[in-house]
Amino acid sequence: MIEIIGPLVRADAAATAATATTAAASNVAARPVPLQKQLIERLQQAILAGRLPAGSLLPSSRLLATEMGVSRNTVVIAYEHLAAVGYVIADRKGTRVSPLSSPAARGEPAVASIVVPEVAYAARVGQFAASHQGADNAHALTPGTPALDRFPLAAWRRALERAMERALPQALGYGAPAGEAALRDAIAAHLRMARGVRCDGSQVVITEGAQEALNLCVRLFTNPGDIAWVEDPGYRGAKAAFNAGDLRTLPVPVDAEGMAAPDHAWRTHAPKLIYTSPAHQYPTGAVLSVARRLALIAHARRCGAWLIEDDYDGEVRHTGEPIASMQGLVDDAPVLYVGSFSKTMFPALRIGFVVLPRSIVAQTAAALREMLRGGHRLEQLALAHFIESGEFGRHLGRMRRLYRERQQALRDALARHFATEPILGGDCGMHLAVRLPASIDDRELAARAQTRGLSPRALSGFAMDASNALNGLVIGYGNTAAERLGPAVEVLAELVREMEGEQPTQKSTAKPVRRASPPTTSSV
Repeated sequence: MIEIIGPLVRADAAATAATATTAAASNVAARPVPLQKQLIERLQQAILAGRLPAGSLLPSSRLLATEMGVSRNTVVIAYEHLAAVGYVIADRKGTRVSPLSSPAARGEPAVASIVVPEVAYAARVGQFAASHQGADNAHALTPGTPALDRFPLAAWRRALERAMERALPQALGYGAPAGEAALRDAIAAHLRMARGVRCDGSQVVITEGAQEALNLCVRLFTNPGDIAWVEDPGYRGAKAAFNAGDLRTLPVPVDAEGMAAPDHAWRTHAPKLIYTSPAHQYPTGAVLSVARRLALIAHARRCGAWLIEDDYDGEVRHTGEPIASMQGLVDDAPVLYVGSFSKTMFPALRIGFVVLPRSIVAQTAAALREMLRGGHRLEQLALAHFIESGEFGRHLGRMRRLYRERQQALRDALARHFATEPILGGDCGMHLAVRLPASIDDRELAARAQTRGLSPRALSGFAMDASNALNGLVIGYGNTAAERLGPAVEVLAELVREMEGEQPTQKSTAKPVRRASPPTTSSV
């Protein structure tokens, strides 16, 4: 048997001393592997590799102990373990190797090469991969990343400590599926005052970020095969949520007044869900006009559709008064108002929410109990206090002033280096979009910028219909100091000139940019 499974490694005095010295030097507790564990692992490997074929009779515990130079107890325990997990069968005739599904263990001849079948992922997984734009969110110019170094950590720490003092140990258990009542009430009060949302705490459902809120809307209000409308260009997270729900996605074009849904689309491709970002369309920055908001609500009511209003950064308005929510335009509108604290606080908080219409709160309660498990209770209680104490409002005020300054610095830099290119957006949020000539591949430009420590996004990557893709860059300024924006834009201009200089040698072989198309019924 020893020639099959090999000798066991003993920890003699010299080896133990050497091991202890090495462990002390590296601050790692290195201990010799027990003989019993070594024996179990060697026998398992021999059985799986076929060196001990199915049906083989193993030596008696006494004989194997003598051969291996270990105590009989070690062998007995090893055999018992192997029998417990099914490697061997023990009866009055002795201990035999079990029949296993491994070809080697069955004693079949080894195959020269093993062909690994291609993994059959769900179709939606390929769609996600095709539309993904890889970038480092820690780099400058990243869209959607707030000024993390300006967050009031001391105030947040006090809010967390207060939550722990008052809520432990009860807050360590599961919470209400819809979230902590204190946070739901605090969010409702803030939304009524700051965003014109018509709601109370009973309508607010806390989620793990805005993405879970979108997924929840899909699960609650659609069935596979339903049609969902999404802005084009638009937020890829909405498309991902619709793909995950096996919905048919219809790209709806965006113009200067936001989502422009033609009347015939309501008849030919009646939707069940409509995703829109009315206060600050992502990524173009357009504001959905009041006329279109009212028309969307009226059409949605007639065809039994639900509108998802993603107010992802409506709090950060730079000019004039904040634009009120679409949800608050009419009473009990068919609007699912979605928001999060990723932009206004910090992304790692992972707290989002959806405000349900009052008329459906009772009907969805049972489903929510099955779908959600209350968690992050301490963070929710801390956030409730952070809002109620006024710290959240003060932080927002400071961030609005900071982002206004940074946006102006970005505009000045773009005016110097991209004077002839149109700039999209600017009245809200933490990003601008700049259009580029068709001769510049925006995805290639974004990839080259990544190597220089910058992470703008390719505007074409937000296209839902590849044939209508806009060419340009989406440039974030939330996470980049004003003094760094000028040099960063200068780098982008250098990269554009570099790409323009390469064009004469590529004219005959230039290929169109590959665009990943989502599953769509058609474009309108």
